[in-house]
Amino acid sequence: MNPIKTPCYVCEEALLERNLKTLEYVQQQSGAKIILALKGFAMWSTFELVAKYLKGCTASGLYEAKLAREEFCKYNPDAEVHTYSPAYKDDEIEEIAKISDHIVFNSPKQLERYIWKVKEINKNIHVSLRVNPEVSSSPVDIYNPCGLYSRLGTTLQNFDEKLLEKIDGLNFHALCEQNVDALEQVLAAFEDKFGRYLKNLQYVNFGGGHHITKKGYDIEKLIWIIKGFRKKYDVDVYLEPGEAVGWETGYLQSTVLDVFQNGMNIAILDTSAEAHMPDTLAMPYRAEVRGAGLADEKKYTYRLGGNTCLAGDIMGDYSFDSPLHVGDTVIFEDQIHYTFVKNTTFNGVKLPSLVIKRKNGTMELIKEFGYEDYKRRLS
Repeated sequence: MNPIKTPCYVCEEALLERNLKTLEYVQQQSGAKIILALKGFAMWSTFELVAKYLKGCTASGLYEAKLAREEFCKYNPDAEVHTYSPAYKDDEIEEIAKISDHIVFNSPKQLERYIWKVKEINKNIHVSLRVNPEVSSSPVDIYNPCGLYSRLGTTLQNFDEKLLEKIDGLNFHALCEQNVDALEQVLAAFEDKFGRYLKNLQYVNFGGGHHITKKGYDIEKLIWIIKGFRKKYDVDVYLEPGEAVGWETGYLQSTVLDVFQNGMNIAILDTSAEAHMPDTLAMPYRAEVRGAGLADEKKYTYRLGGNTCLAGDIMGDYSFDSPLHVGDTVIFEDQIHYTFVKNTTFNGVKLPSLVIKRKNGTMELIKEFGYEDYKRRLS
């Protein structure tokens, strides 16, 4: 019997290492450096393992940068910390400069405002500018960094050649859960707009969204593209996946609290789409449930709902071979990336515990959350 209470996220160590080995293969064969995007996967209790394979972390601000420096770099002292934000704050920029190896600016104005201070604090820091290639095939607008009127990255129209004297590299990010053909399309646009400026730069960061560890991803073509780009422009290449690290490495385990009828069978769980699986509503997408099928595909169909007051806190309609009862376990697959990094305590619902299933099969409770975690967020 599993003594760990639900709800809980379970990260399977063996599956995580499988993904890391795939990413290591890409690094070895292409010469690229792959760094972990903490916005997608920040389970720092796994960093001892992750640091064996990846070259560092990319952070979206001060707190992620501190986490990378404190918890990743202690396992790999040579690891790099890259920090990017759409806009930096005066009261944070100094600390960011101290703990970052690379800092990425979103606009020429931000770069001009802070570069002198950053260089004064950390003379060895690398500086780059995020650019917008204005091409993306992102599946939904909410995750399209290159959409119309995007606030992310500098377009060619706003690019100033004088900046080249102050930067070491360029960054672009235009993908979302996509294959290498999407990268090829974006890269063509990037080269067309910014290729002429790469002559004296040290590196180009291809951003994240590369679904490298997903079955069917064309890894060999990715390697071929990176090698060709590095040779053509004589620059280093970075990739910064988050989802590809945590892809299919674990699940969210929940328990049925109530079952009733209101035109159809409804089951209330001790988890929440709104609070614990936010992308199922924002993306939106349908999470896979272990042993379940589509509505009416199997004998017993239920609408699975979360335990909050939000009317739309619904995971979806699923069918099962047997009826659901109070106390039954329901497992949502692939819930390690972009889940607990986005969790909320809406309605005071308890945050799911964090568990690691070790390679020897043992279940280790890493963190259990309680009332104090909820209270500390309020005042």
